[in-house]
Formats: sequence, structure tokens, C-alpha cells
Amino acid sequence: MNKSPVHAFFLGRSFAETLNEQLENALVQCLSGLGRFDAEQREWLHEFILQVQERAESSMDDTVAQPQPWHSPTADLQATLDDLRAEVARLRAELKNY
Repeated sequence: MNKSPVHAFFLGRSFAETLNEQLENALVQCLSGLGRFDAEQREWLHEFILQVQERAESSMDDTVAQPQPWHSPTADLQATLDDLRAEVARLRAELKNY
């Protein structure tokens, strides 16, 4: 009769320790996967931003290199170009900060 409660105690303790180890391993693997996912998403976002910047610069170079038939006075055209360049510079700075 004495053997049964002692055996049950050690069996319960072993069960709790094993369960604790398994939960710990599962949590570590989950956090590791989450960290890996985060790193991959940051890399993807970085590549995406670079592609967007390259396309914007290419498009801007193409547009500036080829004169367009504007119907507004030259002064307004220059002001518009200056405003657009300032906006592009501001957006580049925000993207670098991000």
C-alpha cells in the first residue's frame, strides 16, 4: 500500500518535468521561427524599397531626359520640377528612416 502513493508521486513529478521540457522546446522553436520570419520579411521589404527607388529614379531620369510638350509657362514648369524633386527627396529620406 505504501509503494503506490510513492510511485504515483514520482510518476507525476516525472510527467510534469517532461511536459515542462517539451513545452519549453516548443516555445523555443516557435520563437526561433518567428524571428526567422521577421528577418525574412525585413529583407523582402528592404529589397522591395530598393526596387521602388530604382524604378522611380529610372522613371524620373527618363521623364527629365525627354522634353515633354508642356502647355504652361517655363517658370511654372521649373517650379513644378523643383516641387517634385523636393517631394522625391523627402520620400527618400522617409524611406531611409523606415
